[in-house]
Amino acid sequence: MIVVSNTSPIINLACIGQLDLLRQIYGQITIPDAVFTEITVNGIGQPGAEEVPRLPWMILRPVIQRPLVNVLRLELDAGEAEALACALELPADLILLDERRAREVAQRLGLRFIGLLGVLIEAQRQQRISRIRPLLDDLRQKAGFWITDALYQRVLTAAGE
Repeated sequence: MIVVSNTSPIINLACIGQLDLLRQIYGQITIPDAVFTEITVNGIGQPGAEEVPRLPWMILRPVIQRPLVNVLRLELDAGEAEALACALELPADLILLDERRAREVAQRLGLRFIGLLGVLIEAQRQQRISRIRPLLDDLRQKAGFWITDALYQRVLTAAGE
């Protein structure tokens, strides 16, 4: 399975000490240059900045179709635009995205996507984690990940908690 990730799922999982869930669930994660830069250069000193370059299962792949990235940049930031372009070029089976606008563009492009909360539900389904609630609480408190109370409850319900 080819999986491309945007910055947010990686940073947020690193914030709560759960970055390895991506490897456990998907094997390898492909990231474009802009995502790598957002994590390791713009995010220097932040969770994930030191880990990501050393992870053999995190594959760096430059985007070839620069004109596509330029068009996507009209609506999205650099990491999102390159992640979507990379997913189209490969082609990826799945792209990890949290931002609403990026998901809307991914849908228009016919890409299959999942967000961080969906990753956690999949991790529980695969018995990689026993409970989601503590991770949701950590995301809110440690990572500053914004989750509405209604979404928080929907995730818990989907996870059977």
